[in-house]
Amino acid sequence: MKIAIIEPLGIDEKAVEKLKQDFLPEDIELVYYNSAPQDDEEKIKRSEDADIVMLANMPLRKDVLEKCTKLKMLSVAFTGVDHVDMDYCKANNIMVCNCSGYANEAVCELVFGMVVDLYRNIFAADEAVRTGKTKAGLSQFELCGKKFGIIGAGAIGLKVANVAKAFGCDVYAYSRTPKDIDGIKFVSLDELLSICDVVSVHVPLTKLTKDLINAENITKMKSTALLINTARGPVVNAKALADALKNNTIAGAGVDVFDNEPPIAMDNPLLSAPNVVLTPHIGFATKEAMEKRAVIAFTNINKYLMGKPQNIM
Repeated sequence: MKIAIIEPLGIDEKAVEKLKQDFLPEDIELVYYNSAPQDDEEKIKRSEDADIVMLANMPLRKDVLEKCTKLKMLSVAFTGVDHVDMDYCKANNIMVCNCSGYANEAVCELVFGMVVDLYRNIFAADEAVRTGKTKAGLSQFELCGKKFGIIGAGAIGLKVANVAKAFGCDVYAYSRTPKDIDGIKFVSLDELLSICDVVSVHVPLTKLTKDLINAENITKMKSTALLINTARGPVVNAKALADALKNNTIAGAGVDVFDNEPPIAMDNPLLSAPNVVLTPHIGFATKEAMEKRAVIAFTNINKYLMGKPQNIM
């Protein structure tokens, strides 16, 4: 049996070898490609003779998968699987397992890094010092006492809620399945948008969540509010958000995810919007998270080989 890791996992070859020893039988052939494939042809070459393929957030669609005739399992070293052709996998009995939970802390910490920067103008203050200026004109706000809204009450959303409470925020949440959690008030999406000072998005990308935060919903927010998106790019309409920032409909935004993986197009409307912090999809990418997700990805393969798979389909 052959396993191919067809893109980098953010860990070195020695760590991969240790995981192989810990989780896989000795007779397994494991190939680790520690560089990104340049095109679909290279993805096919790396995958076509593998029984199990491991990938991270690289798109893997039908035109590649249909060339992989031996493929029985995908171990996705990522939380979401919207970059994988799940319909093809289901139709062809290819098991798909993801790595839910590995980046909860990493994403949560980035959310608050963005919020604190937007409230305290840290980047602008740094530039002011370096150019002989003072704090004049740099607005400063406290997070303590603010209404913090969370869209999506999964593991990351609840982690963010706990940290928001530690900052002294009143926490509100919107979820299709409201929960009874101490210290979190579940409300409708309309109410959350209208009352919260900070709105942080934590839902997966589905047909129901695409453009969930559109122009109409953004107009429901307070003019002093911040919008943070570390979930998936298409959940928030980029043009609508950019227009809202330019028109002072809301006060600021933090965006780590885009319609396509960075590098983003230079005509992306967010690049010319004011009061927005943009990061190139780094929410999940801490050293600690990379190590955690590799362990989960190898564990999923081990469970599959032992006949105890956790198929997410």
